Amino acid sequence: MKETLRYLAGIAGPSGYGSNSTADQVIQDYACSGPPHLTAIITGATSGIGVETARALAKKGLRIVIPARDLKKADELKEVIREESPKAEIVIFETDVSSFVSVRRFCSGFLALGLPLNILINNAGIYSQKLEFSEDKIEMTFATNYLGHFLLTELLLERMIETAEQTGIQGRIINLSSAIHSWVKRDAFCFNKMLNPGNYDGTSAYSQSKLANILHVKEIATKLKARNARVTINAVHPGIVKTGIMRDSYKGFITADSLYLIASKLLKSTSQGASTTCYVALSPQTEGVSGKYFADCNESNCSALANDELEAQKLWMQTHALLQRYLYPPPAQHVLLCD
Repeated sequence: MKETLRYLAGIAGPSGYGSNSTADQVIQDYACSGPPHLTAIITGATSGIGVETARALAKKGLRIVIPARDLKKADELKEVIREESPKAEIVIFETDVSSFVSVRRFCSGFLALGLPLNILINNAGIYSQKLEFSEDKIEMTFATNYLGHFLLTELLLERMIETAEQTGIQGRIINLSSAIHSWVKRDAFCFNKMLNPGNYDGTSAYSQSKLANILHVKEIATKLKARNARVTINAVHPGIVKTGIMRDSYKGFITADSLYLIASKLLKSTSQGASTTCYVALSPQTEGVSGKYFADCNESNCSALANDELEAQKLWMQTHALLQRYLYPPPAQHVLLCD
């Protein structure tokens, strides 16, 4: 109840920010342009809070790399950003986060540029009311929201660790999650069923993917700590934001149009939704903080299942094994026939 009242009133938390804080308010408190030559990759940057995140970070002088499925939208975003920040450096790659091949192609292309990588924001997300499959024949919500970002992180992690070692600037990875991760029951969280669900429900698929994003954070944070790597990883709940996902999903959450109209008055703007991502990405207060869950620019509590270390380790192992099968299939067996 206290958290709900704090949210509705926009009361600031320990960080000095709250639910009403915007991305611009968050970034203006940091030194102009921040550390030099920072590079940030932002998935899903061509719509919703991704646009605001890219705009705000570019405003602080960061180089922005955008893996985008729609190149036209990416070019339009580039122009919008440069109207406000004429010197902004924007790099665009055509990429479909739901496709393993496309993610690998993007990572190869990015690494070939020889650029540093300081910040990775796994922001892209979809909500689908009907069952759809990716080109890898995996349920689309899980493929996009979780699996694509898992692979992206795996392929870019060494570059982030190298960059942190060479520059002395801590790297930061941010996974976009959602408060509805807490709706997932332990007995319903089954890896194989998430890949190919028998009885599909859009809200369940979305909440499961967002739980997976937090468990990913927990396990990678543990692995990074074991390596003494100067890279952190955290999960962010942006709030319920007025975005395309909300428009697509509201019938799954709220069945009556009249209730949706009332509820929409409580929704965050895209700038307010991007504030927590920008806070975790840039704030000195989050230096060294890893494996945590943030909401309204403050560290928050996630569900017991999301905090389960064994579940996080199990999910990582299952995901890693799946990707190995898809990306490195065993060579075809050749049978030698003897006369």
